[in-house]
Amino acid sequence: MYAEERQAHIGALARRDGRVDVATLAEGLDVTPETIRRDLTALERRGVLRRVHGGAIPIERLGFEPAFEARDTVMTAEKERIAKAALAELPEEGSVLLDAGSTTSRLAEVLPTDRELTVVTNALNIAVRLAPRPNITVLVLGGRVRGRTLAAVDMWALQALQDTFVDVGFMATNGVSITRGLTTPDPTEGAIKKAMIAASRRVVLVADHTKMENNHLIRFGSVDDVDTFVTDTGLDRELGVDLEATGVRVVRA
Repeated sequence: MYAEERQAHIGALARRDGRVDVATLAEGLDVTPETIRRDLTALERRGVLRRVHGGAIPIERLGFEPAFEARDTVMTAEKERIAKAALAELPEEGSVLLDAGSTTSRLAEVLPTDRELTVVTNALNIAVRLAPRPNITVLVLGGRVRGRTLAAVDMWALQALQDTFVDVGFMATNGVSITRGLTTPDPTEGAIKKAMIAASRRVVLVADHTKMENNHLIRFGSVDDVDTFVTDTGLDRELGVDLEATGVRVVRA
């Protein structure tokens, strides 16, 4: 296993279990404790984990929100598969909304060149990536830009969304659970996400399995708001069954 793969695995375990410890990781991955400590240091520098005595805790559990650059380096293979699977949810032509996020950014990268689409987004990085595409019309939601997520938030963006209605909204989330719903750490992003759901005829949630059963400060929607959840094969089977029982179509990429 390459270092990048091992570190992605460690990050996923930390999010799932709430913490990781050096001894258990070293034994499970068949590497030395020194190797694990180097991995934890690298993940801490990228804003994924915070080192504690004997192991590490995911940043989210400490009340911090990882920056986009940190999130973009975690679960990369899964996010790429999710993005490609989400292409099946695109309309043949029409309008879509891309929420700010590392998985939605990957979806922007693989949007097809053979159909005309209007893309509404509050993510600066997505807008810059798509603007040169001749088959795509980009509408950027204005507002205050959060440097941590590259997302436009606050009243200007909310006002624009009040008069917007797209065919499909592709939503990102920091956490999702059946009881708590869709959650995010920041109130301003939560307000934008809630308005995006209201502005979408159909809602497709794109998120890797480590977001499942994570709960954050602000709830911006319930699982009832989601038509399709595109995730990866790491999703727990029973959790998937429970989600589908609520009426959500679950796609594992």
